[in-house]
Amino acid sequence: MLIYLSWCPPEPSPPGKLNMSSVGEMSVCLSWDRPTDMEGVPHTFRVTWGNSREQSECITTDENSTVLSHLTPGTEYSISVCTVLQSTGLESEPVHTTTCTEPSAPERLRVEEVRSRSVRLRWDPPTKMEGVSYTFSITYTCDGEEPKEQSTGSSTADLCDLKPGVEYSFSICTVLHNGSRSRACSAQAHTQPSPPGKLNMSSVGETSVCLSWDRPTDMEGVPHTFRVTWRNSREQSESITVRACSAQAHTLTETYLNLGLQNYRKDKLALSTLLVISQEALTEKTCASLKSLSWCFLRKLMMMNTTARSVRCVAKKAPTSQDLDSLLADDSPDEGEGVNPLDLITALFLCSDGFLQQEMAVKMSMCQFSVPLLLPNSDTQQSTLMLWALRDIVKKFRPHSLQESKGFVEKSIVLTQLPLISFVRLGNSSLSESHILNQILSNSQQYHDTFIHRNMTGGDTPKRISEGLVEISWYLPCGNRNMDIFPEPVAVANLRGDISAFETQFSFLCKISAAVFVFCDDFQDCEILNPKHIKAQLFLVCSTQNSSFNREAFKEHVTRLQIPSNHIIPKTQNINDAEFIMKLRALMNDVIKQNQLKMSVEQMSAIAHELGIPVDEGYMLCESAKVKANAITASISDILKYKQTQLPLQGEIWKELARLEKEECRLKKAGDKNIEKYRSELRQQKQRLREQQRAHGMSDSMSNFISALSGPKEERSYFLKWMKISLDHLSLRHLSDLRERYKQLCLNSPQDKRKIHDLDRQIASSSLGVEHFLREMGQLYEVACSLPENHPYRQQMQNLPRYCAQLLLDGLPVELIDGDASNIPLQWVKDVLTELHHLTHPNSRIRVITVLGVQSTGKSTLLNAMFGVQEDFREQLGCDFIMVIDTEGLKSPELAQLADSYEHDNELATLVVGLSDITIINIAMENSTEMKDVLQIVVHAFLRMKEVGKKPCCMFVHQNVADVSAHDKNMRDRNLLLEQLNEMTQAAARMEKRIENKSSQM
Repeated sequence: MLIYLSWCPPEPSPPGKLNMSSVGEMSVCLSWDRPTDMEGVPHTFRVTWGNSREQSECITTDENSTVLSHLTPGTEYSISVCTVLQSTGLESEPVHTTTCTEPSAPERLRVEEVRSRSVRLRWDPPTKMEGVSYTFSITYTCDGEEPKEQSTGSSTADLCDLKPGVEYSFSICTVLHNGSRSRACSAQAHTQPSPPGKLNMSSVGETSVCLSWDRPTDMEGVPHTFRVTWRNSREQSESITVRACSAQAHTLTETYLNLGLQNYRKDKLALSTLLVISQEALTEKTCASLKSLSWCFLRKLMMMNTTARSVRCVAKKAPTSQDLDSLLADDSPDEGEGVNPLDLITALFLCSDGFLQQEMAVKMSMCQFSVPLLLPNSDTQQSTLMLWALRDIVKKFRPHSLQESKGFVEKSIVLTQLPLISFVRLGNSSLSESHILNQILSNSQQYHDTFIHRNMTGGDTPKRISEGLVEISWYLPCGNRNMDIFPEPVAVANLRGDISAFETQFSFLCKISAAVFVFCDDFQDCEILNPKHIKAQLFLVCSTQNSSFNREAFKEHVTRLQIPSNHIIPKTQNINDAEFIMKLRALMNDVIKQNQLKMSVEQMSAIAHELGIPVDEGYMLCESAKVKANAITASISDILKYKQTQLPLQGEIWKELARLEKEECRLKKAGDKNIEKYRSELRQQKQRLREQQRAHGMSDSMSNFISALSGPKEERSYFLKWMKISLDHLSLRHLSDLRERYKQLCLNSPQDKRKIHDLDRQIASSSLGVEHFLREMGQLYEVACSLPENHPYRQQMQNLPRYCAQLLLDGLPVELIDGDASNIPLQWVKDVLTELHHLTHPNSRIRVITVLGVQSTGKSTLLNAMFGVQEDFREQLGCDFIMVIDTEGLKSPELAQLADSYEHDNELATLVVGLSDITIINIAMENSTEMKDVLQIVVHAFLRMKEVGKKPCCMFVHQNVADVSAHDKNMRDRNLLLEQLNEMTQAAARMEKRIENKSSQM
């Protein structure tokens, strides 16, 4: 009997429960449990999926998870997974599940046909959803309202129940029949504001029209302004923005015309224009018309006259008799023609180039005037952040934290991180925030009008173009607790005009300020103060005595805005001005102590860009010049090493050359040597030193510097300014560190004389400025001139004097004497002045004025530049240009330590007297004795000048004699000085074998 046996392998166990961890538009993440009874049995899993419209697909995997991709959005899929034995391919029973992929979102949502109460939305249908049934759900909302929803089956929708002048957010998504929604596609849009009511013209004048209109009735609670636009058939249209329901159409053009600035609207007013001497510049004439106000202001500002903002036209002659009614009338005519000082300052900044703006800002800051931070332009309806204009302002202060150590901070104000406190106005306020701010910033000993207010000259004249101006000033403590109002430095900003009309400026201040003080009596329109939009601390300042103040409305708005009670400062009848100011100061002090938000003006530029506010440094030539300057200054870390490697020609070799040149003239060390042979040896030594200089070649920094000087004039000016700014910042930072180390060393280790001496030498050598680069240019040229005329190196350097002469004409001071080496690079100076002669008219006459005096007696307050003389004034002055030579280092403590310091002073005094047509000797009465040694040298120089046929003029200027009795009290000193001058003249005349007995005979 035969028996047949057969064996059937067991069927594999199915996988465990299927899980879907995420379902997307085109993918599903799938996982499952492994069969528990198949450990050690080799197996895989087969995953199969499909839908009703497409063929099924499958994959095999060893893992118990997978991602199904390339699926169709919005489609229901059937998915199964089974276990497969690797040895035989047997499959288990499949485990099933179903899922629906997410629908695709609509694309390119656009807002079209925006009206005051409706908008039309249009979008593109979702892709890859052909054959899938779906609709669209639209959700829209505005601030303060519940979201609304609308469904549609088409790709457009009209929304018709909207509010005018409100920003709406719209979102749309795809919805399947099972309720599944896609991600949303969003857009925002402002509905159009409703138009104003009927226009009325109450009066039409020669250059103005008074308009009024009705407010739109359906825009209550919506912050809004009105833009008035006008034009004629011959001119471009112009516009202004106002908040009230009436306006008098004044234009920027009209303001320019009134102030005589119309020629500088495109071709900007330059600093060189102010350096022109005219009859008007030398006389203190009152302003006869509005056209002369600008020049009066600028001349006074350049002289740092603190009354510069008080200029106004001459008052019309009052009638000899006037009846009482007209005398007491509110609408009595103004005593004189005027302009608001804020309009004048705004117009001048708009009409000036970047360099004059910098000079104005520096002078205004020195006079303790506020300076523009955001400058409005009513033509473009935009404000500009004045970062470049403030770059030159450098401040020194001593916070109380440095009082014990007697330290101080000296830094560019745009780089100094300070807390900013802003003062703004909403609607009407009976309190003047500018006047209150002045009281806050002034101590009890001295009141100062930092910000212009209505009680100042011209302050009550209606503003035309300065609404929206943001001014800034700084309170910087001196370290005296009895005088300082705030223990730490703080910046203060003031926005001119109603914040509801200048939302961008207000938003900017809210983002950069530690606190914002809002002055407001009328709270009808306070939605702009919504805490959602303001991150800074908000304080409300109001006057309960004003008739427009509504107590109930105030309480309601304050509650809704969630403003804490300790942030509300009411000015009631029971609080006098002094107590009110003290309370505001205390709140500001708390903000300064508690708030961590500190920001520099430079950092504010990032916030300005976010809000679409242009920055004045964004000018193309300014940016390209900054790149060129940074290429030179970015690598400077150690100033001493930098000067040795990048500016090597002006080091010890040049000082040795200077010594040899002096010895070649004086022959003090010749001894018994043959003079001609000795001079020949000196010339050979000089030539060897020149060869050493030439071996250094031109450094990369000097190559970049000279290349930048050869560019266009405006870019060259920006480049030199950026160089000065960067180098000043580096020197300040480096010197501050060295001075601190020097102070600590003197306090802790006074016996370590060597280290103290080394630090002292480093401090003396650590200055680095544009003058050092120009000095290196001079040495490069001197080296080139020591070579034959046809030498390629000499040909390469032949344009350097022309570059330097152009700088002199641009107003940049150029060094005649190298103070470190006490020598003149003669060939360089000669060729620079020759090029200057070629660049000016060949027959131009130049009068040279020299200022001579002990160091730090205020000589440099005069302009150390070359400036022009007005055409009709040239004959009277007898010249076309005036060149001012300033002297530094006379009787200076730094040079007093040197053995030849007396010789240095004599050389300097003799030289400048010899070069000058007019010598101004600057004497501070308290140290006039220090000048006696120098005066002896001056007398000798004057006698020799007379001998060669020149008779220069000498003037003595006495300083620090402001007291009304000073002239009489100092008469004895003046007579004594005159007697001493006569004695010096007689002694000098005997030595020179002359017959002069009095100083006046010279």
